[in-house]
Amino acid sequence: MAEQPSQIPRWQKLGARTVARTRIFDVQSVDFRHPARPQAQDFFVISAPDWVNVVALTPDRQLVLVRQFRYGTNDFSLEIPGGVMDPGEDAIAAGVRELREETGYVGTNARLLGRVHPNPAMQDNRCHLVLVEEARREAGLDWDADEEFEIMTRPVDEVYQLAYAGGITHAMVLDALLLFAPVWAELRRNA
Repeated sequence: MAEQPSQIPRWQKLGARTVARTRIFDVQSVDFRHPARPQAQDFFVISAPDWVNVVALTPDRQLVLVRQFRYGTNDFSLEIPGGVMDPGEDAIAAGVRELREETGYVGTNARLLGRVHPNPAMQDNRCHLVLVEEARREAGLDWDADEEFEIMTRPVDEVYQLAYAGGITHAMVLDALLLFAPVWAELRRNA
């Protein structure tokens, strides 16, 4: 279904300047002006590279999951594999790479489920959601210096139950499960 045109006016971007640089994102101060107001407003935007998250389905219909410590929440998080894309990297290639590096799983029929904006209110990047089928643990792990994962598989329906019960709280993982749901329904019908 095509999106309807907006009934509200588009703001005009007047300029941007970087106010902070970190190793994972920049913070920009961006001036926008509403067409019906003379005064420009200053907004902060987190400028980050695109991300990729991977729904990896094993031959026995389980999903590959990782549990890791997350600094933002100061807690552990149950997730699907994923990470930062390299500049110019294809989303599907990045998904296959991240899956292999974080879990040692490789598979077939890798394809894009969709793309989402993690938080369009303050971020300019996208998260690409990739499906990999026939995932099998066949490669060595290649973790970054600050990465450490508990790797597991769980039946697809159990993963959805965990998500509905609040056991999975990572928004991009929930987005991936939402986009995977019709694929999973089709696979179940054709079983």
